[in-house]
Amino acid sequence: MKFTKLSLIAALAVSAAVAGGDIAPAPAPVEEAPQTTIDGKLTGYYITADNGKDYSPTQSYDMFDKDWSQLGLAATLDVNHKFTDNIAMNLSAIGYVNTNRDIPFDYIGEYFEGEPQGAFINVANITATFMDTTFILGRQLLNTPMLAGFDWLLAPGSFEAYTVANHSIENVTLLGSYVRTWRPNNAGNNWIDFTSDSDMQAVTGDPLAEGGNNWTVSAAYDNEKLSGSIWYYNVDAMNYTQFYVDGGYDFDVAKLAAQYVYTDWDNEDASNVIGVKATATLGSFNLMAAYTNISDNVAGWVGVMDGLYTSSWNTASGGSEGNNFKVKAATEFAGLTASASYAYYEYDQNSIAGTEDDGYEVDVILGYDFKSTDIVVIKDMDLNVVYTNTDYGLGGDTNALEIYANYKF
Repeated sequence: MKFTKLSLIAALAVSAAVAGGDIAPAPAPVEEAPQTTIDGKLTGYYITADNGKDYSPTQSYDMFDKDWSQLGLAATLDVNHKFTDNIAMNLSAIGYVNTNRDIPFDYIGEYFEGEPQGAFINVANITATFMDTTFILGRQLLNTPMLAGFDWLLAPGSFEAYTVANHSIENVTLLGSYVRTWRPNNAGNNWIDFTSDSDMQAVTGDPLAEGGNNWTVSAAYDNEKLSGSIWYYNVDAMNYTQFYVDGGYDFDVAKLAAQYVYTDWDNEDASNVIGVKATATLGSFNLMAAYTNISDNVAGWVGVMDGLYTSSWNTASGGSEGNNFKVKAATEFAGLTASASYAYYEYDQNSIAGTEDDGYEVDVILGYDFKSTDIVVIKDMDLNVVYTNTDYGLGGDTNALEIYANYKF
């Protein structure tokens, strides 16, 4: 069982599963008894860095220093209860503990999820599918280009939202979602109410900040060769509206894609983003090259990461201003996946960095899935290693290493 994760792909899959095709007349319906499926995973996550976010510390730290490392252990329990064939309840609960206490570590905060230990419900929703339309009501995972819960650390960010997706037209997905609250990555059981003035004032530090209505609507087309989507975002909580469009075509030898993002800030200059991306396969390697230009102001997005082509593991490209590019190579062999990427970012006084220095990020990511092993006890395990070297345009760089393993049950 996988709990509901809303994305274009997921919406297509959910709708297609019930849309059917040209089939013989259906037999008389038989009401099935409710069914409950329970599964989950155990996670161990180790992270270390040199000096974290502090580029001029009173005391320097190296990677693997006990005071600048953290190990978190977590258990995730996923429950799916089907009331009928087309109505289900989804629940995902996470419990966690940090093994290193009372340290100055500040790369992700002192602790995973902000506390020495704790628990929270990340997903809790009702999903109902009627004909070609699916409704998702409650806490859920959203994965849209410029509003998403990044899947990082012990649990992905999630939202309390009310979503509807329709797939009545072949190869087309229509989607709308009203978002009320957001649990950012690594925030524990802390939810930001986008409709609350006090919550937005606390988050932004602006005593005049106001909550409001936050929603998105979209239309997407995908026929395997040609794909594209259009999104409109109304984000009162962060004082902007936004238009996003992308498109791509698979030429067999290569895939080309382009994106444009216009962010209309209430009290600031609007932002324009133009991006292009090319991907190709050379032997056993998947290659990617991307370029984006962010002009006039930073882009708006909700989440740890945006959906721009040049964003990396740590760096959201929308927070820069200028010309950005990224190159990446990835391969897979005998259950081992490996990728390496380099990205360059320009910043100026109006960017998140607040400087005119350039920045960059180097990512090396390795993953191994044990499902092909003959050792039964570890067949449901995966092991992952992420090394990053990041310069946010602040005059220094940070090396970080993340090692995490999951055991699924």
